[in-house]
Amino acid sequence: MEIVENFLEWQNSYKEWLKYYELNGKLDWNNYKRPKNKTAPNTKGIKLSDSKIMLISSAGAFLKRDQKAFDASNLFGDYTIRTFPIETPFEELSYAHEHYDHKVVEEDPQSLLPLRNLEKLVKENIIHSLAKSVISFSGYLPDVKRLVEVLIPAILNEVKSQNPDAVLLVPS
Repeated sequence: MEIVENFLEWQNSYKEWLKYYELNGKLDWNNYKRPKNKTAPNTKGIKLSDSKIMLISSAGAFLKRDQKAFDASNLFGDYTIRTFPIETPFEELSYAHEHYDHKVVEEDPQSLLPLRNLEKLVKENIIHSLAKSVISFSGYLPDVKRLVEVLIPAILNEVKSQNPDAVLLVPS
């Protein structure tokens, strides 16, 4: 199965969208064509109580003392990832993402990074264990080609290095 169905069709529409930007100096979101897959992967389910789970979030979270913030103001997105330990205190995190209101995540970080809730599920034996690191990326990604060729491989490399049985993706 393709990651993005009808990729060439999307790519052609993206090129037209970029031409409009080059001519007018502004992004026309009314004419941006989002890719739409009609099929989804079908895999065997897992028993959570026997499984290691990895958290992935598109909140744009990063360790404010040691990691560079995502380039949130880039009109074409930032296709990099940040990782940090699952036990990271929320006070050590910041968020670089200009496409959602940070008020909610600042009031309740678990809304986009359910770190303590997942730890509680492990203590209650609902989940067997958690991967040692969280993967974070900034979810504003209009260039699907870069998403497929840059971001997804980076995420997959990190996921493979921790060998979880499943991942939980929490979108922003």
